[in-house]
Amino acid sequence: MPRLTIAVALLALVVLASTMTYTGYLVVGVLADQLGTGRFVAGLLLGGIFARFPWIRKGRLRTVGLLPKPVRRPLIVSLLVLCLLSFLARGETVPAMLTGFTTAFLLTFPWLRRAMFGRMLSSVFKFAPGQNAPRSADGTVIDVEFREKKD
Repeated sequence: MPRLTIAVALLALVVLASTMTYTGYLVVGVLADQLGTGRFVAGLLLGGIFARFPWIRKGRLRTVGLLPKPVRRPLIVSLLVLCLLSFLARGETVPAMLTGFTTAFLLTFPWLRRAMFGRMLSSVFKFAPGQNAPRSADGTVIDVEFREKKD
């Protein structure tokens, strides 16, 4: 069944990518409506705000941009919520559902990534030292191993 699993996973990724792409198109449209400009100018504005460029400093490759890392995710979520509220005010249900799904995915993505990465690591490194060590709830219990010596 590995082929079926791979096919389902690829289909899920294609659906997720297409949903995210269409939501980006909707966000650019709502932003263009709010600013009173065209989609092209709104897309350039968003591209300029969220752009990241490679930068070499002290011999290390880094990426720099206009927005610092802690600000990017809340700004994206706030743009998505603005679009969601705009679609709900207009009574457009399908774009509102897609934008809501994207917002929910963006908010749960860090938890999902940690859970999936932890599960993959636990299946690959099943017998890593310290990985499956029993954890004692009582701090007063001393765990000791005895070995017999051959005379």
